[in-house]
Amino acid sequence: MTVSVRSRATAPVARRATGAFAALTAAALLVTGCGADDAKSGDAGKPAAGGTDFRTVKDATGRAVQVPAQPKRIVTLTQEDLDAVLALGIKPVGITNGQGLSEPPAYLKDKVQGISVVGNLLQPVMDKVIQAKPDLILAGDMQDEQVLKQLREITPATLVTMAPTDDWKLSLRGVGNAVNKLADANKVIGEYEAGAKAAGEKLGKNKGAEVSIVRWNPEGPSWMERKQFASGVALDMGLKRPKVQDKEGNAHTPALSLEKISEIDGRWLFLSTLTSDGEKALMDVQAKPAYKELGAVKAGHVVGVNGSVWSTRGGPLAAQVVREDITKALTK
Repeated sequence: MTVSVRSRATAPVARRATGAFAALTAAALLVTGCGADDAKSGDAGKPAAGGTDFRTVKDATGRAVQVPAQPKRIVTLTQEDLDAVLALGIKPVGITNGQGLSEPPAYLKDKVQGISVVGNLLQPVMDKVIQAKPDLILAGDMQDEQVLKQLREITPATLVTMAPTDDWKLSLRGVGNAVNKLADANKVIGEYEAGAKAAGEKLGKNKGAEVSIVRWNPEGPSWMERKQFASGVALDMGLKRPKVQDKEGNAHTPALSLEKISEIDGRWLFLSTLTSDGEKALMDVQAKPAYKELGAVKAGHVVGVNGSVWSTRGGPLAAQVVREDITKALTK
């Protein structure tokens, strides 16, 4: 039996939710008030920077937060929040580097030129955040209360936008509501779902094909569960997962030993890495008989993909990349 482990790609160990937090999701980002007369006491009740035109929303932890009705200077602390606001037509004033990267995500590069980088993923440098002068901070699945306290001193309008078990659609709706663009978020999701279904119908002989989704770590490969981001895109396209991988959950397996490498096999194998050590480990194993005997390898159906997109919790723009990667490979 395979045991799931949580990572930043899905639900990180270091920030795993416990107790009531895990049950609260971005769906809780509902408007509960509007206007200066609704201000409450405490940080969460202060009007956000930039005037008295504000709304009250609840973040993914259930905390009531005053946010600008029309935020002008947004800082995002995760790749997922950045993806979401860009998809909603908003250009933030501060961002963090991508997962496993020392630079912003490559798939968003053309959209973030000139935007200040204020730190690494969920590791903001406070001086840089202050310099960005945010009126709204989207803090992803941040659970470090000390960091959140510092961020709220910069602006009380600091929201935890997702719980570790949220999928990207739920997170997008939460972000959309926080920036007063919930209708736009629903439109983006609707267009994505229609596009994914249509793309799946055009796969010809590979319509409904079986796809294995794997990340190679320094210790070995891990396959993704059904509700993990990239897996969800594949399922939205009408594709199937190998029987051994057809498991509920939004995480990935522990790194598998060479003896269990058959678990990563499938008609098609989409394979990514996140680190140089993972790349080296993958190169080393490709010379071994156990790897060469995989059905996908023999058929020439191994597709290298970008781990900083495929192994994340995702967003609508990342979902488009995954859909395009699958379409290109299966219609080649």
